Amino acid sequence: MPFTLPSRTPSGPRRRSLLAGAAGAAAGSALLVGCSGSDSASGTTSGSSSAAARARARAARDSEQLARRYEAVLAAHPALDARLSPLLAEVVRHAGAFGGGKRAKPSTGVSASASPSSSPTASPSPEVPVMEKDARGELAAAERALADKRMKALADVPGELARLLASVAAAGAAHAFLLTEDKK
Repeated sequence: MPFTLPSRTPSGPRRRSLLAGAAGAAAGSALLVGCSGSDSASGTTSGSSSAAARARARAARDSEQLARRYEAVLAAHPALDARLSPLLAEVVRHAGAFGGGKRAKPSTGVSASASPSSSPTASPSPEVPVMEKDARGELAAAERALADKRMKALADVPGELARLLASVAAAGAAHAFLLTEDKK
């Protein structure tokens, strides 16, 4: 009888499966639809629920600031409307998922008279580079930085909020990729 070596099949998921799953998570906020706005099902204590509430409020503020950056770029570069408006709409939905989004929803078209922010307490609009590619690069950097910040916060929040943060961080990473992708 010939001797055969045992197969070296890994016991866990394959790298391709994990990457495909991450790409699917990044593909959209469809995952956000199933996330509730409260952590009541996770049975958190009052101390951790107040920490979760602070983390949720911080995430909403971060998304709202990012939306203002998108709006400023759109106001300075209206030719990017078709490319940036869907991403802006996602960022506004992310803010809403975190309990923010008290701002007006973005329109699909940007008018010359549109203000970069409809919030009266908003910080001044960010400066926008003159070149469209540079403006997209700055948005991509902001998306990456926010995704990294959210990934680091995962260990400090309860399950439901951690899943939401992870989903939005993955979407932000996908946005960063789309912003740096050169369309020909």
